[in-house]
Amino acid sequence: MKKTLAVVAGLLAANAVAVAIATRRAERRNPPRGRFVRVMGLRLHVIEAGPADAPAVLLLHGNGAMAQDMVASGLIERLARTHRVICPDRPGFGWSERPRHPLPPEAQAELAADLLRLLGIDRAVVVGHSWGTLVALALALHAPELVTGLVLAAGYYVPTRRLDVWMVSGPAWPGVGLLMRHTLSPLIGAAIAWPFVRRLFAPRPVSPAFRAGFPVAMALRPEQLRATAEESVVMIPAARRLRRRYADIACPVTVLAAAGDRLVEELQAPRLVEALPNATLRIVPGVGHMMHYDPAVADRIAAAAAALAAPSPPFAAGPPLEPDADPEAQPVVGAASA
Repeated sequence: MKKTLAVVAGLLAANAVAVAIATRRAERRNPPRGRFVRVMGLRLHVIEAGPADAPAVLLLHGNGAMAQDMVASGLIERLARTHRVICPDRPGFGWSERPRHPLPPEAQAELAADLLRLLGIDRAVVVGHSWGTLVALALALHAPELVTGLVLAAGYYVPTRRLDVWMVSGPAWPGVGLLMRHTLSPLIGAAIAWPFVRRLFAPRPVSPAFRAGFPVAMALRPEQLRATAEESVVMIPAARRLRRRYADIACPVTVLAAAGDRLVEELQAPRLVEALPNATLRIVPGVGHMMHYDPAVADRIAAAAAALAAPSPPFAAGPPLEPDADPEAQPVVGAASA
C-alpha cells in the first residue's frame, strides 16, 4: 500500500513539474499584447485599438477564452475601423489576475464599469460573446448610464440542465481542485482540447485563424483552468438571477444566434428576446458557436455596434399650431410623400 501511494505521489509530482514547465513555455511564447491597469485591486490586461475619439466598444470574451480570441478572429480589427475598442482579458483569463473567490457576472460588471470610468469612457456599446454576454447584461443593469446598447452573440441567458457544466467543474472544487489543476486537469485538457474546439466551430471546420492565432496552451494553465471551472459552476445560477431582471434593461439590444450552435441550446436567444423590452434577434445560418470568426458575422457585429453608437436623431417637431387650428391639417415634418 505504501509503495502504491509512493508511486502515485511520484507520478503527481512529475505531472506538476511538467505542468509548470508547460505554463512557463506558454507564457514565454505568448507575451501580453496590451497594457495593464489596476481595477478594484485586480491587475487587468487590456487590449485597445481604434481612434481614441471614436465611439467606444467594450468587447467581452467567453469562458475559457481570452482577449487574444478577439484578436485572432479579426473582430477587434474590424471594430477598430470605426470604434475605440476596449477588450480586457476577463479576470483569470489571459494575463489578468483573478481573486481567490468566484466572480459571478454581477461582480465582473462592476469591474467593467470601473474599467470604463478609469479609461475616461462615459458611454459604450458592449459586445459580448458566449459567457461574456452574461457580463454584458449584468453591466446594463449595474450601470445603465454607461451602456449605449448591447450586441450579444452565442450567449447563454436562461437556466437549463447542463451536465457538461458539472463535468468541467473539478478544478474549482475546494482542496482537491488545487491538486487537479496543477497535475491532471491540464493533461486531460490537452487531450480533449481540439475535439472540443471542433465542436465549438461545427458545423464548419475550425477556422485557420483560430489555429494560427489562439494560444491553446495559455488556456490550459492551472489558473485559467480554475477560472474556466468557476465560471462553469456559476453560469446556471447567474442566468437564473439575471433572468428575473431582464425586463429592466432599457437600452437597445441586438441578439445574434448561430443556427448550428452545438454548445448553447436553440431556445436561449428567443427566450432572451422575449424578456427584453427593446431587442432584435438575428439567427445566422451555417455557423456555430464561434460565429465571430466568420467575416460576415464580424461585419454584422460591427454594423450593429455602429447603429447602437449612433446618436438618436433629434425630435422633429412640426411648426407651431395657429390658435384654434386643426391639428389634422398641419404638415408633418419629415413625412414621406405618397
